[in-house]
Amino acid sequence: MSHLVQIYTKHREVWSYLFFGVLTTLINYIVYFVCLLAFHMHYATSNLIAWILAVLFAFITNKQYVFNSKNWDFHTTLRECWQFISARILSVIIETALLWLFIDFFICDERIVKIFTNIIVVLINYILSKYVIFKLQT
Repeated sequence: MSHLVQIYTKHREVWSYLFFGVLTTLINYIVYFVCLLAFHMHYATSNLIAWILAVLFAFITNKQYVFNSKNWDFHTTLRECWQFISARILSVIIETALLWLFIDFFICDERIVKIFTNIIVVLINYILSKYVIFKLQT
């Protein structure tokens, strides 16, 4: 058991990032289906609301728990939030471009490409969050 604790402790940031990523995904799906099925909203509106709430949840949990950015003053938080949202927009553009490239141009299986691109997006988001958005201020 202590070996597992050592592994978790050594890689706490990555495990936290993955844990909150799963929760973010659940929030996205739950909000999407509640808007779609309970409130009878258009799928695009449902998806936009779900994406916004999921990104806000991800921002707060990444800032507070994953990357331990404790500075909550207005200007720092606004800068981090803007960078976080911009990074998420950039990563969805990259994902969409890769999907198009591999599915339409190279004629690959869309299910496999989606998994591949999702791994790339997770890595991009992690790197941008760690080294750009929530980098420790010295």
